[in-house]
Amino acid sequence: MSRSSGATPRHSHHRLVRWHRIALYASGVALLLSGGIWLAVHYSVGAGAGELPHPLEAWCMRVHGLAAFCGLFTLGALAATHIPQGWRLVHRRRWSGQRRTGLMLCAAGAALALTGYALYYFAPEGVRPALGWAHAVVGVSMACLLQHHRRGQRERDEAAARPEPR
Repeated sequence: MSRSSGATPRHSHHRLVRWHRIALYASGVALLLSGGIWLAVHYSVGAGAGELPHPLEAWCMRVHGLAAFCGLFTLGALAATHIPQGWRLVHRRRWSGQRRTGLMLCAAGAALALTGYALYYFAPEGVRPALGWAHAVVGVSMACLLQHHRRGQRERDEAAARPEPR
C-alpha cells in the first residue's frame, strides 16, 4: 500500500506495544480472577457468610494487591505514551470514538485505585460492604469495556483489510 492511495499502513495503527498489551491483559485477568474468587469464597464460606475468614481469602487479596501494583505501573506507562498519542489522533474520523472509551477506562482505573486504597486503609466497617461492591462493579465493568473495545477494534481491522469496491 502506498501513502498516495489513502490507505494507512499496518504499522502506523495506534496499538499498544507488545509488552504493554501483555502486562495490561495479564494484570487485568489476575485482578478479575483474584477479585472474583475472593468474592465467591468470602460470601459463600468465609467471613461474609458469617463464618471465620477462609484461608483462601487472604491469598486472593495478596494476589489481587500484587496484580493491582502491576496494573497501576502499566497504566502509568500507558499514560506516558499511548494516551497522549491517542489524544492527538482523535481528530481523524476513524479514531474519534476512541477518546470516549479511553476516558471511561481512565476514569474506571482511577475509581478502582481510589476505592481499593480506601478499602485497604480507610473505610469504616459501616461503609466497607457498599464500597467493596462498588469496587467490584467498577472492576467488572472495566473488564467488559475492554472486551467491547477489543471486539470493536477487531471489526474495524477486518473492515480495513477488505479491498475497496471500485
